Amino acid sequence: MEDALVVHAPGDREIVLSRLFEAPARLVFAAFTQPELLVRWYGARGWRLTECDVDLRVDGRWRFVSLGPEGARMVQAGVYRHVEPPHRLVYTELFDDQSYPGETVVSHEFSEVAGLTTVTTTLLYATAAGRDTVLRYPMARGVGQSFTRLAELLVSTATTEGEQP
Repeated sequence: MEDALVVHAPGDREIVLSRLFEAPARLVFAAFTQPELLVRWYGARGWRLTECDVDLRVDGRWRFVSLGPEGARMVQAGVYRHVEPPHRLVYTELFDDQSYPGETVVSHEFSEVAGLTTVTTTLLYATAAGRDTVLRYPMARGVGQSFTRLAELLVSTATTEGEQP
């Protein structure tokens, strides 16, 4: 199975990320929304989610605090705009020490076929300059590492629940 993260930038303010996971959509959606699962996979290698607050409802707030190498700390938060388990999740995102202007709108689409789920994430930045700034970061590497951790978690979760991975 192809497990590579596909990244493209179709417009001047968007980045689209896509990856196939060996798990049903309900498990993948749960991994994106349940704190007890998020703390097990979210973050690039060397980073770990230490605080994870999720109020999963429209207008509910979320906040993540991650710790990384050499004591680095990253805080991101936002508000849920659309919650449709297990198909779609949309929220805003803003980092405490953000290096680009405005709030980002993050949309996750979970498409399941034959027990496999493709997650397509669209990041819509407030400005083209903000999108360009993020493209210069090792964002694709970090998301790729995080999604590899997610894939491993999903296989173990599906196996534990007696489902075929």
